[in-house]
Amino acid sequence: MSTSERCINIPADLIANVFGQFDCHVKKIEKHMNVTMILRDDQLKIMGTEAKVTETVEIIESLVSLAKRGNQITEQNVNYALSLSVEHKINEVVELDKDIICHTVNGKPVKAKTIGQKQYLNAIDKNMVVFGVGPAGTGKTYLAMAKAITAFKNNEINRIILTRPAIEAGEKLGFLPGDLQSKVDPYLRPLYDALYEIMGAESFLKNMEKGLIEVAPLAYMRGRTLDNAFIVLDEAQNTTPAQMKMFLTRIGFGSKAIITGDLSQKDIPKDAISGLDVALKVLRNVDDIAVCHMTSQDVVRHPLVQKIVKAYDDYEQKSVKKKNTNK
Repeated sequence: MSTSERCINIPADLIANVFGQFDCHVKKIEKHMNVTMILRDDQLKIMGTEAKVTETVEIIESLVSLAKRGNQITEQNVNYALSLSVEHKINEVVELDKDIICHTVNGKPVKAKTIGQKQYLNAIDKNMVVFGVGPAGTGKTYLAMAKAITAFKNNEINRIILTRPAIEAGEKLGFLPGDLQSKVDPYLRPLYDALYEIMGAESFLKNMEKGLIEVAPLAYMRGRTLDNAFIVLDEAQNTTPAQMKMFLTRIGFGSKAIITGDLSQKDIPKDAISGLDVALKVLRNVDDIAVCHMTSQDVVRHPLVQKIVKAYDDYEQKSVKKKNTNK
């Protein structure tokens, strides 16, 4: 098999970012693509089969484009670029971070990092109700809250309401001390954490005191009509069909609702039916309602989380096949 080589220019000030600490990014690409890369000054020579060299050039150029826009290249960026190159979608990496939703209190931009996240954000812009379904770490809740906070700051809505069912994740917490708010706060802590990071504790508490931002258990939604609000229902896989119907019928004029959940992490009794499962079947053909399914490829936490999610997915698929074979 004939070998090929290409040289590409990498700006000197971007080399450390693109190559990673101790050249870890380049070594990973070399191993995955079965090519050899040699850097001389600002010229990177890539050697291997013609097809692999072409793909590697596209991967490196996409990472350089991200770095030029001020992104810190991480292992997740490299892994995602490699996975997209297999699907011949590597050019889409460059388009991902063009639209910034908002900035955190520390100045960090919040934006889509995967194609699945980009499709999710586009669906939120275009639809009144959006279901974001996928494994842990895909940014379902975080991105929805970033959109909510941005809409609030731009005076597109009057208030933000964040809710989730108060169900223990496999543990019996017993009688927690304190008043009612103290008892439910542990269930809502992940929502508070995201609010603090994006909005800042001082701004959040000030708006919460005014009633403009509300973080509450799902049970608090009954009997209300929510106009001009951005409503996020988190952990929707733990709702009952009745709770889900109750929530969806709270939506009023000028409101937008985002429902997020992971169908593989249900904390409800095994014989119970998830409200999210039912809603996805009942509402799949209703106008102005979008369903976005994210996968392990959209996980943006530590790369190990992506591997864990994929390992569990593979295990569950094998278990289902084994059950079907034994029938």
